[in-house]
Amino acid sequence: MSRSVATKALSRSYTGERTLTFLVGLLAFLGGALALVVGFGGLGEFRGRRPLLDPIALEWLGSHATPARIAAIVLGVLLFVLGLRWVVRSLRPEPRPDLDLDRTEGAELVVTAAAIAGAVEADAAQLDGVSRARVRAVGSRTSPALRITVWLHEGTDLKAVWSDLDARVLTRARESLGLASLPTAVRMELDTSPAKRVR
Repeated sequence: MSRSVATKALSRSYTGERTLTFLVGLLAFLGGALALVVGFGGLGEFRGRRPLLDPIALEWLGSHATPARIAAIVLGVLLFVLGLRWVVRSLRPEPRPDLDLDRTEGAELVVTAAAIAGAVEADAAQLDGVSRARVRAVGSRTSPALRITVWLHEGTDLKAVWSDLDARVLTRARESLGLASLPTAVRMELDTSPAKRVR
């Protein structure tokens, strides 16, 4: 099982957001470093003493005002669209993919993510020592994964629950879905019993 597939069960992937953030930070760092080099005279004393708004550049922009404005507007719109897309992608809910068991045209067989999660959740809740369970199907249609949270009764043997979960619940899920592997992240919590009123 590859690490990239297994990590889908642990948490939502933020590779795109992290890559974009890194690139923006890298550009800002390089720009700041270049400004420091120029300011300290690394590219010549004359260039270091010139104003930030270069008179030659201002003169060129003045003589080419229309193309410069068009370029600025296009760049602004492009940055706005990219930023908006980034925000929407970051805030959208994580997909819950269905699983294609048979893609034969006219005889397609699809198992929904809710059905997968419901079946595994029902099996996990019946294990000894488990008071309730919650399952979520994540990943993609071609490489699904599961996130399972089980709440245990006080005094439950963790190793026994883990063994039953792997041997009974997950094995049955893999066999039912026809999957060689099903990456799963399991979280176990102690179920809090309702507080008793003191009379």
